[in-house]
Amino acid sequence: MTVFVIAEVKVTDGAWIPDYAARVHDIAAKYNGRYLSRSGNIETLEGTPTDVTLIALIQFPSREDALAFAGSAEYAPFAAARKTGAVSHFRLIDDTDLAGSIPYLGKPG
Repeated sequence: MTVFVIAEVKVTDGAWIPDYAARVHDIAAKYNGRYLSRSGNIETLEGTPTDVTLIALIQFPSREDALAFAGSAEYAPFAAARKTGAVSHFRLIDDTDLAGSIPYLGKPG
C-alpha cells in the first residue's frame, strides 16, 4: 500500500540545509522513496497559517520502506542535523479513504 511522508519543517539554523538537500533525496530513493514536493511556497487556503519554512512530500510503495528510510543508519546523521537546526513534524499517511466512498482509494484496514 502506498504511503506518504509529510515533513513540516521550521528552520531555526540553516547550516544543515545544503548537505541535506543535496543528499537525502538519493537516500530516500534507495528505500524506494520519491519526492513529490520539497517546497517553501506554502499558501494557507483555510485555517491559521503555520510558521513552517518548508513542507516535503515523499511517496513510498510501503510503510516498511518509509520506516526503513527514516530509521536507516545512512539517514541518521542528516536527521540529527535537521533536528538540531529545525523544529520538524514527520507524518506518515497511507492512500486510503477513511469514508470509503472514493473508488480509486483503498479502504482503511
